[in-house]
Amino acid sequence: MARRGCCIGRIISSILTLIIIAALVLTYLGYDLYRDKLAEEPLAQKVAAVQADPNYTALEDIDEDFLTAIVAVEDRRFYDHIGLDPEAMARAIYVNIKEQQLLEGGSTITQQLAKNLYFTNEKEFIRKVAEAFMALNIERNYSKDEILELYVNVILFGGDLYGVKEASEAYFDKEPDDLTLEEAAMLAGIPKAPNFYNPFVDYERALRRQEVVLEIMGEVEAEQ
Repeated sequence: MARRGCCIGRIISSILTLIIIAALVLTYLGYDLYRDKLAEEPLAQKVAAVQADPNYTALEDIDEDFLTAIVAVEDRRFYDHIGLDPEAMARAIYVNIKEQQLLEGGSTITQQLAKNLYFTNEKEFIRKVAEAFMALNIERNYSKDEILELYVNVILFGGDLYGVKEASEAYFDKEPDDLTLEEAAMLAGIPKAPNFYNPFVDYERALRRQEVVLEIMGEVEAEQ
């Protein structure tokens, strides 16, 4: 019995060692990818290129309800974390294991911005690590409002619509600061699955997503 317990202990120890080694290798590869991307184009240069787009819209020119909605549904602790949200990551891991499929990613707005700015076709696990390093870098160099402003100007809103201005004009024929609460909620619901929640593709589905966004906004407001 003691020998059996000893064997199980060795197996567990070996598994833990392999997990630690794999984590260290992923961290090294992810950090290497992060450094390579910065060497190709520094963060300040990348940000300047985004801000130079004719459709780039400043935060003060975007409807407040939309900004509230996008933070509520994408990253409700956005103003409290440092670019990474361990609680959201843990919840995503739990949900994915429980449902035995990839349903949640646990990425913050800053991580999603990092992905949009630098990472597209890289291998999933290495990219996630590189995103984390880039998110921390972004948070060190830009304020939360600057990060949010960049984010809503680069994310996909279905089809080939990138950024809040293109989306507002295409879906509602309005500027981003003229949206109603309902329009803002519908627009904020799209980035989770841009083509799935695209109102031009399935308006009823977009309306159901809009209701979810409004409910989440209400929950967040009640927590404050």
